[in-house]
Amino acid sequence: METVTLPRIVIAGTNSGCGKTSIASGLMAALTERGLRVQPFKTGPDFIDPTHHSVTCGRTSRNLDPFMMGESGVLGTFASASAGADIAVIEGAMGLFDGINGTDFSSTAHVARLLQAPVLLVVDARAAARSVHAVVCGFQTFDSRIRIAGILFNRIASVKHREMIATEEFVPALGWIPRQQGPEVRSRHLGLVMAHESDGMKSYGPVVRESCDLDRILDVARSAPPLAVPPAGKTPGGDERVVIGVARDNAFCFYYQDNLDRLARAGAEIRFFSPMEDTLPEVDALYLGGGYPELYAQNLEDSRCRHAIHDLADKGMPVYGECGGLMYLCGSVSIDREYRMAGVLPARVEMTKKIQALGYVKGNFTGRQGGWAGSASIRGHEFHYSRAECDPDARFAIRLTQGKGIQGGNDGLTEQNALGAYTHAYFSDAFCRRFVAAAAAFRRNR
Repeated sequence: METVTLPRIVIAGTNSGCGKTSIASGLMAALTERGLRVQPFKTGPDFIDPTHHSVTCGRTSRNLDPFMMGESGVLGTFASASAGADIAVIEGAMGLFDGINGTDFSSTAHVARLLQAPVLLVVDARAAARSVHAVVCGFQTFDSRIRIAGILFNRIASVKHREMIATEEFVPALGWIPRQQGPEVRSRHLGLVMAHESDGMKSYGPVVRESCDLDRILDVARSAPPLAVPPAGKTPGGDERVVIGVARDNAFCFYYQDNLDRLARAGAEIRFFSPMEDTLPEVDALYLGGGYPELYAQNLEDSRCRHAIHDLADKGMPVYGECGGLMYLCGSVSIDREYRMAGVLPARVEMTKKIQALGYVKGNFTGRQGGWAGSASIRGHEFHYSRAECDPDARFAIRLTQGKGIQGGNDGLTEQNALGAYTHAYFSDAFCRRFVAAAAAFRRNR
């Protein structure tokens, strides 16, 4: 076992919307301003908040999710990503104890227990005074395995408001954040805007610096005990090396860094490109992640890249797309009108005003139908406002045991060696090896 002695702290909330994202980002910024190397993390399957963390800290934020990664995977990613850092700040998701299907599993509390990390609880004090202590006491005693080491009271209206709350103290108050401080970060249908569209979160650093006791917060983080971590496993790669093109621009921006790292360890050179702006680079396979293709449908239709992707897919190049990538691989996307996409997969996509699916996903690639993906298992999540209308003879490579997928529990629409799914997957080693092997086979035979 490896022992990690890094100071660490979890920023959790009583509920969604209490302000933990802005406070966590502000704390990361304030500690970075002090000259500390801050390693950021986010619990749960979130793509957007980690982009703000990464910009703020200058280190890539990683997700920590026991459902997708397994408990040993959480510990392994925490240890490897934290190398060289002075402190780890982990932003929670939803309320502290909110896990899968009303359980504790994969909750922020679950991650805090795995990391043996003290918790700072963000409490929204708006429209309340002494009653906030009832909330604090309830959270403090709910699960004795969680150490709530301090409270960050948010949205304090005035000096008088603070004084009324401070009359009593059941857990040390380490922060009093005023209401309506800091710039607002816009939201859209999948959450906040991405970090490249707004630096608002980073600007919360001065708010936290002036409103929180950073020295006491650092003392809390340093109180975390040594953490035993299983030795890191290795992803064996083949002798051949391949180039996998990864779409990365404003339309395709949802990626887990762990996925890219595992592909690299399996033998892939990652080559980023923009389907909107670039010509398609020389690659042996393609990975099109999620994002917002519906916001850039005209650009994607006008780009010559979609024709190049169609032609290479028609020649048997391995192509993997998820959610936004799935949409782009289909024949068209309907928004205000119908926009032509790459036409690789036999389906048309329609944007909807209501959410179509949200939650964790698990299942299996269906052997022969899965093509190069074989019969590997798959875990991830889905979150989208679109639906795909597939051709009558459409084939699916993934059968879900949990989640909705494209239709009726089927996901992974496939044509030749192209595969598109609504699932945002956390890649397994087996999947990465098969993807790289398929790319190598295409490279040899093209």
